Amino acid sequence: MGEATDRRPLRRHGAMKAVALVAALVLVGLAYSAVVPNGAAGADGPQSQQIEEGRRLFAVGCASCHGLHAEGGTNGDGRQAGPSLIGVGAAAVDFQVSTGRMPAAQPGAQIPQKPPVYTEEETAALAAYVASLAPGPAIPPPEAYDVSKATESDIVRGGELFRTNCTACHNFAGRGGALPNGRYAPSLMHTSPRNMYQAMLTGPQQMPVFSDAVLLPEDKRAIIAYVTQLQQQDNPGGYPLGRLGPVSEGLWGWLVGIGLLVVVAVWIGAKVPRIPRKG
Repeated sequence: MGEATDRRPLRRHGAMKAVALVAALVLVGLAYSAVVPNGAAGADGPQSQQIEEGRRLFAVGCASCHGLHAEGGTNGDGRQAGPSLIGVGAAAVDFQVSTGRMPAAQPGAQIPQKPPVYTEEETAALAAYVASLAPGPAIPPPEAYDVSKATESDIVRGGELFRTNCTACHNFAGRGGALPNGRYAPSLMHTSPRNMYQAMLTGPQQMPVFSDAVLLPEDKRAIIAYVTQLQQQDNPGGYPLGRLGPVSEGLWGWLVGIGLLVVVAVWIGAKVPRIPRKG
């Protein structure tokens, strides 16, 4: 009887430990569900479906250059076929795909803009998939690049910022220009405000990245307002000729004007009757 009496407190003590452990686990589970109410539900939600759709599209149209898991790929010669996309963010994917630069027909020094291959929904799915791989710049909201309420002072400040940071490549009129090694800065005359903002945010191809630490969001918006005004400007003198002023106008005068005078002089000379010489 003495041994049984001694064991009961031990058994009761062990049972209390098990009950306390179960209660603690229940409390932790309840606390987690209270703090993250949508965590488990979101795993099978619309966002997950969009990412899965993007993964499928990526495997079919992008993996041959960028690798099956966006880690980057090489061609048969060991050269890089496509860079890694881990950490580039949704904004970079949206810019490249919505402008038709990606998927590229073949690697090159400069990937030109062309009609987009994917729809807006497919582009959003690709961007969501790449964004799920690692943190990166997100697609900016519409208010970030909305310049409908830009004032005259905003446009003037945007012009100053554009001439300081952008004219070396895009020229002061935003018409683009040549760069070394077969590259070029494209014209901005048909670029949307959304893509202008994303280009500054991500630095596509040879363009530098103008992060918020370099250009504040309001500075980016001012530049977009200035370029938008350039896009809407009329050409009262006729053809813009790249808006290079006397350079292009003088070249036009020499090549066309002087060339026409030479052609007319030759034509007149051919029409003048020749007088035979007397022996």
